[in-house]
Amino acid sequence: MTSILVTGGTGTLGRPTVSQLQAAGHHLRILSRNPAAPTTETPRAGSTAPDHVVADLSTGAGVAAAVEGVEVIVHLATSQGAKDIVQTKNLLAAAAGVRHLVLMSIAGIDRVPLGYYRAKLESERLVAESGTPYTILRATQFHNLLDKVLTGQRFLPLVLAPAVQLQPIAVEEVATRIAELVDAQPVNGRVADIGGPERRPVPEFARLWKQARAVRRPVVPLRLPGRIFRAYAAGDATVEGPAYGRITFAEYLR
Repeated sequence: MTSILVTGGTGTLGRPTVSQLQAAGHHLRILSRNPAAPTTETPRAGSTAPDHVVADLSTGAGVAAAVEGVEVIVHLATSQGAKDIVQTKNLLAAAAGVRHLVLMSIAGIDRVPLGYYRAKLESERLVAESGTPYTILRATQFHNLLDKVLTGQRFLPLVLAPAVQLQPIAVEEVATRIAELVDAQPVNGRVADIGGPERRPVPEFARLWKQARAVRRPVVPLRLPGRIFRAYAAGDATVEGPAYGRITFAEYLR
């Protein structure tokens, strides 16, 4: 049994990750700023409910106490821009003695010129130079993010779908990979990026979504100028090689 601190353990990826680590018999701590935040679902038979620790990665308050005594940190918490970098710095400052830090990151952050991606790339660099043994995993966008973007247009008379390539993956499959990495030795680098089973233009995904959600509005491909759009259109946010994920977007929608 390994003692693990999970940041972002109540989030979209955090919940299935915590569930899988619990099922494997690990002892978990979930870090949250909110004293009332739920930890996770009801523990499975034979597993132990995770501890809940209150700390603020943005200020560093309580982080040292949260990290004390843990063997592995799974860093899933993420924020926009410079805040993500600050949170990573504060976590690393408390991580001396930890034998493995698993950092979740995003496929294509070194190719797509988004500010959020530049900050995530800097967080990767900080981890790599920290001296803490580490493993970095990059994954493509989650199914539920694409679903959320399309659902968010419910008040428009049409469905705008950027004419770019994506390769969405199920969060449960990303959680499975994280659990595998927790049980492995640090690689002190990146493992192979993972993505879903389909590389498609977003308008095709939008039509699958439209059918599954019984939406009648037309899907309209959207093309925009600029380097960011060109990078996505070129497939820079997808993953080369065999797909890791097996759950398709249509299966997610069902």
